[in-house]
Amino acid sequence: MTQRKAIAETDFNDLSGRVIGAAIEVHRQVGPGLLESAYVECLGWELEQSGLSVKREVIVPLRYKKLTLAQSYRLDLLIDDCLIVEVKAVEKLMPIHDAQLLTYLRLMDKRLGLLMNFNVDAMRNGIKRLANGL
Repeated sequence: MTQRKAIAETDFNDLSGRVIGAAIEVHRQVGPGLLESAYVECLGWELEQSGLSVKREVIVPLRYKKLTLAQSYRLDLLIDDCLIVEVKAVEKLMPIHDAQLLTYLRLMDKRLGLLMNFNVDAMRNGIKRLANGL
């Protein structure tokens, strides 16, 4: 069974809910205005404290025909080897941010990602859930 079929949609909902809850906690504690790297570290720590597996700056290889660009891209967080979290600290999320996360989902063969902008007044206003085939 492939990774894409191994995780039920209810498990994705539970996992994404836990990650969103952790992001809200980080935002409550430190607020907007920090660098993305600070939010990545704080969110990663918060998720690890809740018992989730967290990988930071995961390399996303790009394959083009017979060429592999191994060090091309890095995603911010990979949670439990199935959920990609891309952290931003920008004035406003733009379509290019969606495209970036969707590309990571496709290249990593993952089904669900969260785009999280911490530069907002309330964290709920900075979260987008994007799916690759759900």
